[in-house]
Amino acid sequence: MGFFDRKPADQPTETPPGAEKTSAAGGVLPQLAAAREKLKARDVAGAMAIYEAVLAGAGDRADVLVTISGDLGTAGCVKELIELLAPRYDAQRHGAAAGINLLQAYLVTRNADAAQHLLDLLFELNRPELEARLVGFSNAVAELFVSEGEAAEQHPAMHSEAKISLVSLSKPVWFYGLEALAPHLLSAKEGRPRRVAFAQCAVLGLEDAAARAAQPEEPLGRLARGLPLWFAETFAASAGYEPFAAIGVTDRRHYALFPTEWVAENIRQVHDTTEGGLDYVVTGALRNRHDDFELSLRIWEVKKYRELKVFTTRWTPSNADEELKKFHELVRGYMEWKAQPAGTGLAYAAPASPLAYVHALGSALTLFLGEKGVLAPEQVTAGTAALLSSARANPDDARAQLALVAALLRLKAQGAAADPAAHQHASAWLASPAAQAADAAALIMKLA
Repeated sequence: MGFFDRKPADQPTETPPGAEKTSAAGGVLPQLAAAREKLKARDVAGAMAIYEAVLAGAGDRADVLVTISGDLGTAGCVKELIELLAPRYDAQRHGAAAGINLLQAYLVTRNADAAQHLLDLLFELNRPELEARLVGFSNAVAELFVSEGEAAEQHPAMHSEAKISLVSLSKPVWFYGLEALAPHLLSAKEGRPRRVAFAQCAVLGLEDAAARAAQPEEPLGRLARGLPLWFAETFAASAGYEPFAAIGVTDRRHYALFPTEWVAENIRQVHDTTEGGLDYVVTGALRNRHDDFELSLRIWEVKKYRELKVFTTRWTPSNADEELKKFHELVRGYMEWKAQPAGTGLAYAAPASPLAYVHALGSALTLFLGEKGVLAPEQVTAGTAALLSSARANPDDARAQLALVAALLRLKAQGAAADPAAHQHASAWLASPAAQAADAAALIMKLA
């Protein structure tokens, strides 16, 4: 049935006997079909004008409300769905289907109070066949109340103190600065690949999100940014995807931290601000309790603004690499990740120590955004320690080595002193057979 219902009928019937037709031109069916075409053409205002006219004459018809709400929900016009249905919907008169569509819209926009009120009305219909579904919605509403309560203090503070925008990276972060020196490391995509954005993970349960975000790079925030960078880089090496990573920064020139999970409206914003649009957006939520980590990834289909799948994993410092490797493989499998053909770009293999690598990518991002002036100089204090740690933990991973090399080249271009141990490690790798196999040995001249 999909995210939004279109039952009791996929298409509304013509006006029932005895009911007044909405227009002399043939009833509601042609008008709803015309509105649907306008939604496909992204003419939301045009569709809304038709819906207003239809509802003026057929607002009592359950099938009309179901179809309008289903079409708007499928098109991602959740706010418009609420605008049309909320003042008109009557559970006793219109039945459950349109109400369930409205309930889902309230959940998408995180309006817990309205969702609970509507859920109570739906339970009062006493429909046994809907009981299991309504209980599921009841659990979702309860979770929403809990999450909203946890973020009640942090969320307003973030938006009142700083304006947040998203930085979009269309290449692996270590590749920026190497494009001209080693363009062969990243192959061009052929055909029409699926476009997917991996969003910065929300960090749940923080009591000091705004204050922590204003500080220089720290491990939890670095992890929340490094995870989407890792997945975006993974899919950059896939034959069927064109990936992006979306990272939050503020107008105060420091990183943003998100204390609540992204919702459909955020997905729409990412889609609308990405040139050419997106097919999928992957959001994440990270929680840390006494070094016991939990990560959830939600895969959203942009066309219908619906959640397709949720993956969850947990780890501690002792089993982090093992669990992250399994989780990484699970997500790749679901999204039908396929390696690029041999000889087209750097061959991909998952890192042996993914946790160290994820932190390295987060640090590489800080150096890159600091160089571009997106982050203030006082925010760029971590240096190359995390990158060197990753390179040592992943000795056979060319990407881990290249991330360190790119960071050192970035520091050299800025006239900043490099850590001698990091420089020695990078130079040794560039002179190795592994670097020659990746056709990266020529970079040693730039690093010297």
